[in-house]
Amino acid sequence: MIHSDRDVRQRSILPPEALAETSATVVGVGAVGRQVALQLAAIGVARLQLIDFDTVEEVNLAAQGYLESDLGRLKVEATADLCCQLNSDIEIVVDKSRFRRMSTQVGNVLFACVDSIDTRKLIFESVRGRVKLYVDGRMSAEVIRVLAVNDQVSGDHYTSTLFPAAEAFAGSCTARSTIFAANICAGFMVSQFARWLRRMPVDADITLNLLASEMSIATTA
Repeated sequence: MIHSDRDVRQRSILPPEALAETSATVVGVGAVGRQVALQLAAIGVARLQLIDFDTVEEVNLAAQGYLESDLGRLKVEATADLCCQLNSDIEIVVDKSRFRRMSTQVGNVLFACVDSIDTRKLIFESVRGRVKLYVDGRMSAEVIRVLAVNDQVSGDHYTSTLFPAAEAFAGSCTARSTIFAANICAGFMVSQFARWLRRMPVDADITLNLLASEMSIATTA
């Protein structure tokens, strides 16, 4: 069934032609990545690739929004099923393995939603120059950081954040997380994607402290 009016209220914000040309990759479908995938499916991304080797455990239910019926399933498969329920026209490819530097094929937009700095570094070094937009979401309890790369300057800035001494974001997202913080982080990541689709400048580095109600945007100039 074709739902021609599904995007009618967002067309001035998310150009249908640009969405149709997008092939998005989400690496990691835990707390943040699952929400990113669901939002991308809902807004109408044409092609979506999900990469994660993990399975759904009981500790994932509250913080990551998985269903009780998903317990024991691969996260990529559970997330892909729900994405298809949100948008039956979407093309989804699931990769049930770890991201690999040279062998993993990706789309033209990549969302990094992983737990460690080392993994982020591996992904970025592998895809830099291969993707048009790279967005990284980091979350520790109620502190969120979203970084976007779409040119040389923002790429150099991002590289400067890839060191373990950044203790606020070096820890695992799964150690202390909530579904509401994950949703907010995902929303900011998809918002940067929406700006890029409209050929607007993206924000290279955003930090939000939900508990303190503080937000800061770092420039790359």
